[in-house]
Amino acid sequence: GKEVVIANAIIAILTIGGQQLFSFFTFSCPCHVGQNLIYGLAFLGVPALILLIVGYALNNQTWRLIMGKSSHFERETSSNWLLKCKLLCFVLCSITGRALVAPVTWLAVTLINGSYYICAVSEYVPAHYYGAAPNVSAAERSRTLATFPCGQLVPPELARARDEVILLLRYQSQVAGWLLIAVVVITVFLSYCLASCFSPLSFLHFRYWNSYVHNEQELFDEATEQHSRLYAMQNVRKFFGFVPGSENVKEIRIPSLREWQAISGLAFLKRVDKEHYDYSLLHDWALKERASGKYLRIDEDP
Repeated sequence: GKEVVIANAIIAILTIGGQQLFSFFTFSCPCHVGQNLIYGLAFLGVPALILLIVGYALNNQTWRLIMGKSSHFERETSSNWLLKCKLLCFVLCSITGRALVAPVTWLAVTLINGSYYICAVSEYVPAHYYGAAPNVSAAERSRTLATFPCGQLVPPELARARDEVILLLRYQSQVAGWLLIAVVVITVFLSYCLASCFSPLSFLHFRYWNSYVHNEQELFDEATEQHSRLYAMQNVRKFFGFVPGSENVKEIRIPSLREWQAISGLAFLKRVDKEHYDYSLLHDWALKERASGKYLRIDEDP
């Protein structure tokens, strides 16, 4: 839907901006043999991995999938099991697709930029690109190539060779970045095509179904907010004798010290029976205790 496209575009733009700031303020190639590769790959892969995990964690479908349970009243049949497997695969692909937006954007932008790639693989450039003398050892050649990302460390006589190596590595990095973008775009397009081909719904029916699911979720969220507020209101009224916003409050209830202690502390979800839970300490108190105690009358005209 349009909302998903807009959300993905915003995520991609924020990732690009974050990558540019990250590179400007934190990236500094060590220009040392053995450290360049680790440093460059860390800046390429670790942020992408973190963004992938965050993408999974911020998707409500991930937690719905993890916390979802089969109904005890539903008999398990082969057709139901096959349908659940298809649904599971579809949801996993959908979640993964959304989660990959930020890390793929990070990798593509960093590869097109080229700085991380140049730092990581500079010491592994073949000798014929470098133009090394035959009498130069492999260790010495690697040490020299490792300094190429840092122009101030390169001897003047190697400035031309450094420029050629940097151009070569930047070319390789940018080509890899554009290939990654092309592969992702083609994969997404083919996935949508396959999903549309195997969909049991027609185009207009699918649009109607998509609209229905969106509206149902909005109405459910509104009902959840109102229902939980009304339910909490009953427990608050029982404890204090009134609820916020009430007009013409005649009296208020004065909770006892024992009751204050009963609702204070850490609240955990507590199972009451096979079908019900206590959501908080106040909820637990309201279900167990009678609303007796001391009441204080309030004047109508303060």
